[in-house]
Parts: sequence; C-alpha cells; structure tokens
Amino acid sequence: MSQSVLDTNVLVLNRFYMAIRVVNVRRTFTLLYRDCAEVIDNENDQYVSYDFDSWCELSQLTSIEKQPGEEYIQAVNFELRVPRIVRLIRFDKMPMQTVRFNRKNLFARDEHKCQYCGKSEPAHKLSLDHVVPRSHGGPTTWENIVCCCLRCNSRKGGRTPKQARMKLLSAPIKPRVNPVLVQSMNDPRYACWKTFLPAAG
Repeated sequence: MSQSVLDTNVLVLNRFYMAIRVVNVRRTFTLLYRDCAEVIDNENDQYVSYDFDSWCELSQLTSIEKQPGEEYIQAVNFELRVPRIVRLIRFDKMPMQTVRFNRKNLFARDEHKCQYCGKSEPAHKLSLDHVVPRSHGGPTTWENIVCCCLRCNSRKGGRTPKQARMKLLSAPIKPRVNPVLVQSMNDPRYACWKTFLPAAG
C-alpha cells in the first residue's frame, strides 16, 4: 500500500461518456492542464464537469473539509484534489472490444500473484512465464503466459511445469473484461466508476 497517489488510477471516458482506458493521476493532470480533458465529478447524484481551472478552485474549497476517500496532492500554494473520472473533450473513438495483451493486464488478471507458489508480489518482483516455453514452440498468448515470481521463474527455467514438477494454480485464460478495471472495482476509491462500467457493476 505504499503506492503514490500520483500512481493511482483514473477512468478515462471518450466524448460520449464511454469508458476507454485507465491512466494514472500524473497522466490525468497533463490531460487536464492541456485542455484535452475535463473532470467528471458526482455531486448529489448528479455528474458535473470541470475544466482544469475550475477544478483547482473547487479543490481549494473542498480541501478545507476533506471527505472520507478523497485524496489530494500538494501544489505550490494549495492542495489539488485527485479526480477519479475524466472525459476526453475531442476523442470519440469507441472502447476496444478486446482486452489488450500487455504486462499490466497480465499482472492484473493474475492479481499480482505467482501462479506457481501463490505468493503476491509488487510488479517489480514479478516476471512473465511461458507455461510451454518458447523453445518448445509455446506461443506468447493469454493462454500460455502467467504471472510468476522471480524464484519460481528461475526454478522452472526453460521447462514445462510437468518437467519442472511444478503445478499451475489456475489455467491461464483470456479475460473478457479489462482486468485492471475489474481489480480496481474492489477498491472503494473507484466505486464511482460503476456507472460507466455496467459489466463490472
């Protein structure tokens, strides 16, 4: 739980209020400052939008009496509230229907847990393992890659789990919903996302 507030998640919507991806707070403030996005905030069960300047003004007011679950970062002369949802002003592409195959999504699918020993580790202490090694013709796909701790990866080497006498905790599958979104839904900070993610609701 030593994650910096700047590295926490923000849901990005396209111009039509459809969820398209998740970015960190650093990236979010860049988008807001460059007038590429606006904050979407829930106030009294109504969604209200703010540009960067009006969000700064609101932050100064709300920082006086912070509410549970709100996070702030220190600006030069005031505290800036961390938004949880932003909407891109000029981006109208539709969300990707398939889940992108990348390291972040693979770690999220496997809940940052080694699929051989079950140990949970931070991302920098994890690697990705080809269940059937590439030297045996194993493909780089959702169904053949698992999250693995460095110790188990070294122990398994270029062998199959059977050859290494290691057992997978669960068979790797391609997720239907973005695993980063699913993982985030367990965190109360991201409860406001549910309106825009019916599949995760």
